Amino acid sequence: MERTKPESVGMSSERLTQVSAWLEAQVSSERLAGASLAIARRGQIVYQQTAGVSDQGTGQAFADDTIVRIFSMTKPITTVAAMMLYEQGSFQLDDPVSKYLPEFADTPVWLGGDLTKTEPQTTRMTVRQLMTHTSGLTYGFMNQNVVDADYRTRGLDQNKETLLADWVDELAEVPLICQPGTEWHYSVSTDVLGRLVEIWSGQSLAEFFEQEIFGPLGMQDTGFAVPEDQAHRFSSLYRPASGAVMGAASPPVDPLKDRDPGLLLLDAVATSPYLRSPRFYSGGGGLVSTMGDYCRFCQMLMDGGILGQTRLLSPKTIEYMRLNQLPNGADLAAMGQAVWSETNYEGIGFGIGWAVVIDPVKANIVASVGEHHWGGAASTFFWLDPKEELFVVFLTQLLPSSTYPLRRELRAQVYQALLE
Repeated sequence: MERTKPESVGMSSERLTQVSAWLEAQVSSERLAGASLAIARRGQIVYQQTAGVSDQGTGQAFADDTIVRIFSMTKPITTVAAMMLYEQGSFQLDDPVSKYLPEFADTPVWLGGDLTKTEPQTTRMTVRQLMTHTSGLTYGFMNQNVVDADYRTRGLDQNKETLLADWVDELAEVPLICQPGTEWHYSVSTDVLGRLVEIWSGQSLAEFFEQEIFGPLGMQDTGFAVPEDQAHRFSSLYRPASGAVMGAASPPVDPLKDRDPGLLLLDAVATSPYLRSPRFYSGGGGLVSTMGDYCRFCQMLMDGGILGQTRLLSPKTIEYMRLNQLPNGADLAAMGQAVWSETNYEGIGFGIGWAVVIDPVKANIVASVGEHHWGGAASTFFWLDPKEELFVVFLTQLLPSSTYPLRRELRAQVYQALLE
């Protein structure tokens, strides 16, 4: 993507120095080991900067081409893959999942208490419900009830040694957490969607991604594993030395004044499982990528499904994906418990593959109606604002993403640099 002076697209160079100060403060305060940030407006990059290191042991600088685990930022890519097949006539959004995965036809719904207390599905789980996390599925790491406990017992979260088809078979044996369509629960839904992509396309998810998305878009560093000859560009993964609990509220730390307790190594480059290809292709969280690659993906979305001469989706399909799909225009707060940190819940709806801002005032953030976004477990984040013709990609490697309010802070930093 071409770079331009901020003023040429209505942003302030002077005010963007405040963004740089914020980015550097994340490292100097020991919140993060390293990070990179890109801001694009009207089809051009106006800001791109890195700070800190990708590995504290070696001192390797965090660079523009550092490869990171994007975890749940995989989900929009999987959803785009599915919508490409939708445009080809492979399925309808209201098709029952059991039409393609018969094992879900008899999956019962949990009623509370132990796992024996269940009832049949009153309505069949649909493909669109997988895309919007209203399918009745959940995640094992939620630690909320006996359903997600059964996920953990069965090893259903990010099991790299199981084939996706076999994983889906076992998942269908676990009761749903609620009747499909009645509640929003962040879940393995997109992993099931990835399996459907395989069935509809006749390819593995990795093959479809490479041939239909990554290759055409020039996303040469995105995939389910880091090639051996590129391992030197891969970042280590860290967690806070103390005080972080998955899903807990962020601590009131001012990065410009206070120093955080430091970082502990969670996944070192040399021994990382990402250096070998997995058997389980996780459409919900399995990819690694780079700043340049993910910016190309975002620009394709901003331009209505096309990048250069390569079209993946029609503008009308992208427009539909940006609409709030929750029943009766509800926000996430009305559809489920706020137990995950990839987005606010008040004033935020959910489209096809990402959260959508429906009421910025209710959400307590400066944003545009229709802005859509998602993040990954290692504190990565992106958002697209069609009204402002702007997108932002933030990459780092800190688990969990609930550790600090980085996303709320970053939004404020970016929008204060707009001049028009």
